[in-house]
Amino acid sequence: MSRLFFRPLEIGQTILYGRATWLIALTLMLLWLGGCASMPNDPDEEDANDAAEPFNRSMFDFNEGLDRVVLKPVSTTYVNHVPQTVRTGVSNFYDNLLYLDTVLNDFLQGKLTQGVSDLGRFGINSTIGIIGLFDVATPMGLKKHNEDFGQTLAVWHAGDGSYLVYPLLGPSSVRDTGGVVVGLLTNPVVYAVPPVAIPLGILSVVDLRARKDGFVKFRDAAALDPYSFTRESYRQNRVYEIYDGNPPRPVYDKGGLEGDAPAPVVPQSADGQPALLQFEPDPVIKDHKWGEAAQPGINTSTVPLVLDH
Repeated sequence: MSRLFFRPLEIGQTILYGRATWLIALTLMLLWLGGCASMPNDPDEEDANDAAEPFNRSMFDFNEGLDRVVLKPVSTTYVNHVPQTVRTGVSNFYDNLLYLDTVLNDFLQGKLTQGVSDLGRFGINSTIGIIGLFDVATPMGLKKHNEDFGQTLAVWHAGDGSYLVYPLLGPSSVRDTGGVVVGLLTNPVVYAVPPVAIPLGILSVVDLRARKDGFVKFRDAAALDPYSFTRESYRQNRVYEIYDGNPPRPVYDKGGLEGDAPAPVVPQSADGQPALLQFEPDPVIKDHKWGEAAQPGINTSTVPLVLDH
């Protein structure tokens, strides 16, 4: 979302040199933040894979404050005054504009057939679909995919690393920081001149906030701790994306994600029968004739209560 907030200061330099300097500086900043935030101080925090939780919560609060003051009011106005058809066209435009990131990572992940399909999808929507305003590729059988460099690193067995929250960028992780950088490098808006990039950037942020409004409302209504809810939602969604919508079934031990859960262990008696099915009732209760009043000596606290209807 924040790809469009950052613009290089091109003062006394050529445009190309200014962009190169900015991209290198931004990359180093993200990697530095990711490295600093990923150094755990507490083993319990490390086990939770959120070693930088104090830092993350402060960034989360900052992003939430910015959303309340700026993004949500602007997004609400946008939704209330712009017809759905126009908003759909805007969303299609930005999806297509950023689709080269998916095409690149298709090939980096070894998904050659999908890469060719996605490249064709980008070309068709960019031409017949009028710079992506209309999604004409989907009815033609060219399915939309979502790939990024963070997923590529996961496919090549890179560990997720600690959970991170960046200012403006929002939820991420040490591994997904690489995806943020590559996503910036493949974003055509970054290379546009400021009179074009600035309005495109602002509209992109407004469009993205409008799309996420349903999730934000659900989270705020259902979550006791919005930070934790956002973190776990992000993690689950990343697993879903990495496995292309078919994540492995979880197990209930520390053996990993893949495989089925182990069968429950049922105690066995000496004759091989399940011990849970063998019990010996209290002799007093066993000989008691139900319906009779409790006699002296019977432990009525062990007799089941029967309600007459």
